[in-house]
Amino acid sequence: MRIRALSVFGGVIYHAQLIDPASPARPRLEVEAVLREGDADAEAGPLLLSVAEYMVMVGDTTRARAALRELESKGRIVERLGVRYLTFPTWERLAEPA
Repeated sequence: MRIRALSVFGGVIYHAQLIDPASPARPRLEVEAVLREGDADAEAGPLLLSVAEYMVMVGDTTRARAALRELESKGRIVERLGVRYLTFPTWERLAEPA
C-alpha cells in the first residue's frame, strides 16, 4: 500500500491520499508536503496517520482489521491523546510542493 502525505504538522499527517491499495499490511509513506522545523524531524518522532483514516483508505473493514493486527504485532500502532495512529518511522520524501 502506498500512501502520500500532503499535509504534516508536528509529526501528524493531516491530509493524505491513497496511491496504491495493494498490501495494506505493508504500508509505505511518501511525503509531498511543506515541512517546517518540528513537523518531521527526529524530535517529532515517526510520522503518524490516524487508524481511522487508514481504515478508510483500505476500504474494507475486515481487511483493514487484519492488516492492523499485523501492524500492531510489529509495534506500528500507538495511541496519542486517545487517538490510535499508524506510525511511519521511515518514509520517502518527494519533491517539495511549489
